[in-house]
Amino acid sequence: MTTFYFSRLLGCDIFDARENILGSISDVWVQVPPHTDDEAARPKIAGIIIKSGGEKRHVQFTDLQIVKFGTKYKVQCQSLHDVQPELFADGMLLKANILDKQIVDITGRKLVRVNDIRMVAISNGAYAIAVDVGIEGLLRRIGIEIPIKFMVSLFKGRIPSKYILWDDIEAIDFSNLNIKLSKTYSKLHTLHPSDVADIIEELGKSSKTTVFSSLDVEKAADVLEELKDHEQVHIIENLSVEKAADVLEKMPANEAADIIYRLENKRAEELLKEMEKETSDEVRELLEYPNTKVGSLMSTDVLSFNQHSTVEEVLLHIRQQKPDMELLYNFFIVNSKERLIATVSLRDLLISEPASPLKNIMKKKPVSVYDDDPLDSLAEIVSKYNLLAVPVIYENNVLAGMVVVDDILEDLIGKRRTK
Repeated sequence: MTTFYFSRLLGCDIFDARENILGSISDVWVQVPPHTDDEAARPKIAGIIIKSGGEKRHVQFTDLQIVKFGTKYKVQCQSLHDVQPELFADGMLLKANILDKQIVDITGRKLVRVNDIRMVAISNGAYAIAVDVGIEGLLRRIGIEIPIKFMVSLFKGRIPSKYILWDDIEAIDFSNLNIKLSKTYSKLHTLHPSDVADIIEELGKSSKTTVFSSLDVEKAADVLEELKDHEQVHIIENLSVEKAADVLEKMPANEAADIIYRLENKRAEELLKEMEKETSDEVRELLEYPNTKVGSLMSTDVLSFNQHSTVEEVLLHIRQQKPDMELLYNFFIVNSKERLIATVSLRDLLISEPASPLKNIMKKKPVSVYDDDPLDSLAEIVSKYNLLAVPVIYENNVLAGMVVVDDILEDLIGKRRTK
């Protein structure tokens, strides 16, 4: 087994079995297997870009060997054969896409810059095993690692090194190749949406959209909710209309309305037309409210039941629907005309007998607000009655939706558009 650094491989001559120089290495192409939780997904060197006679050649090899002589490497193979450059689009170029680029440290949940790549050559090939994001890797790149380490050692010090295993990183800069992340091997979906949002906010403008587009629609909707207002607008404006509409449909209607409200009219109308009619109608209704009224903060997504439904039936419905957490803050009881008559808490459901009808455990005369009430009234009501969600009704007492405490707090600290 031979361990080596990618930066020192660059510029090395590559020899054939007869010691003829075939060219010098300018980049290395690796194939990245799909990532799974059960096995490592380390990239294997499968091709090389070499400079030969002033021209670049994309080549593959047989029997690649890398031998170290101190800080110098000798690279040798039995033979090379040219391939079409398009072949390399199915893998990754380490210099073009990893070295000096920002990547995601999955464990640290942050962006880091790659100073070097640690590799290993074994009997069945050469692999990238870790990225060097420490000072030592940077000094190695500029050729002063050894003298600096010697000087530091005189004072009984050491240069900090920091490696991140390949299994714990996600490459995100594919600007030079037609490569897109996919859920098959993307590790970003393992992070909390707020962590992904923080990472996206640190990226350059073009990379923001690329990384966001790589997320599946469910994850993308969760991440979009966590982004800052101007970042939300940037993402939605740069996505295709189809993708943007799909993401907005997965969000609560009030959250989608907040984003669409900040878009230019033309873009907003394109998205509303592309969205499913039922969702689009909900969003349009919310957009009609002045931003000083309760309706502008209201979510139309609620869980409502008939008072004759049993606890068991309600719990079965919840298990089948798998609703977002905020929908579990409170359940609403309505009559045949959809008028609000009571509420039931999740606690009461869990401690009650399965066969018990809701009318036996519901709380009548619930505290509620009208859709056209001023927003200022919400904070006082939530504080006074210790509510997690406030039901919103129309003038005829028909249930319109609810406002959750999370949204009220966000509005109070000025995060939302109702500043």
